[in-house]
Amino acid sequence: MTRQTVLNELHRRLGARMVEFGGWEMPLYYGSQIEEHHAVRRDCGMFDVSHMGVIDVSGTEATPFLRRLLANDVARLAQPGRALYSVMLNEAGGVVDDLIVYALQPGRYRLVVNASTTEKDLAWIKRHCTEWGYCLDIHPRVDLAMIAVQGPQARQRVWQAFPLSRCSEDMPRFSAVECGPMFIARTGYTGEDGFELALPKEQAESCWQRLQEAGVRPCGLGARDTLRLEAGMPLYGQEMDETVSPLDAGLGWTVALHDARDFVGKHAVLAQGQRWQLAGLLLLDRGVLRSQQRVLTAHGAGRVTSGGFAPTLQQSIGLARLPRAVSCGEAVEVEIRDRRHAARVVKPPFVRNGKILI
Repeated sequence: MTRQTVLNELHRRLGARMVEFGGWEMPLYYGSQIEEHHAVRRDCGMFDVSHMGVIDVSGTEATPFLRRLLANDVARLAQPGRALYSVMLNEAGGVVDDLIVYALQPGRYRLVVNASTTEKDLAWIKRHCTEWGYCLDIHPRVDLAMIAVQGPQARQRVWQAFPLSRCSEDMPRFSAVECGPMFIARTGYTGEDGFELALPKEQAESCWQRLQEAGVRPCGLGARDTLRLEAGMPLYGQEMDETVSPLDAGLGWTVALHDARDFVGKHAVLAQGQRWQLAGLLLLDRGVLRSQQRVLTAHGAGRVTSGGFAPTLQQSIGLARLPRAVSCGEAVEVEIRDRRHAARVVKPPFVRNGKILI
């Protein structure tokens, strides 16, 4: 059965086009997907991300447990309030999920995982906790809703709607703070500045309405995907899955391989090494790049992992898994409907903080 977020009735009242996504009914757009995209790049937009999984892990052994479970090292979170992007690997070195982990207090962490993998992730975490003999409280936070507010004016609009959120004013990026009942993280998935707000479900609708009154534009999944593609951000199930090494998914920077710490999948990743690279593609001919299209290079064939029309660039772009020997700037061809189309290899991100980078 398709699940509903606490804000779904509000989305319908706002005239959103609703679609199924990862087992959830979600807004695709509220009017114009392109205008929603530009609102985030130029001003401020908000997304209902209540479908994302939130799992709190706490206990005196939480840090050593997560150091064994995750490929990035939570020991880098030297103080409460800092955040870390990581992947969780299986024994073969494939990606179970990518996630953000927040250090809330000593011995207390919050993991934000993908919507479609939440149940799998929770079972994976509990299984290893039991097998390794750790005594921890692993608590899925089904009581929370999440709203992402993104764009160059995002923080000002949040402070306007919620004056108490000024406690977040000096936060560096990739950090979080608890302001009363609201958990404010300076993170996002658009390539723009902003906050991700976690708050009790019963307060979600009033929060959304206050943000809208402050000038924040509602945005749907369509704009969220074009924004993350322009920002060169990976999507689980496309750039990575349980059969793909993080090194081949462009996520080597999230894997702390060269220290004495052991973690699930480390030996497999070291044994395999990097076989592919994740690169950007800029389509030079007419057409649209899409996932699974074949990319022909002088060094062998690769595949588009994500693609689409980029509103900021006004042309089609993509992410692709290519042979490692392919260089930035190299000319390649993409097979689109049995025809070859010219493209150029570029280094993502394509757009960050409103600026075109290629």
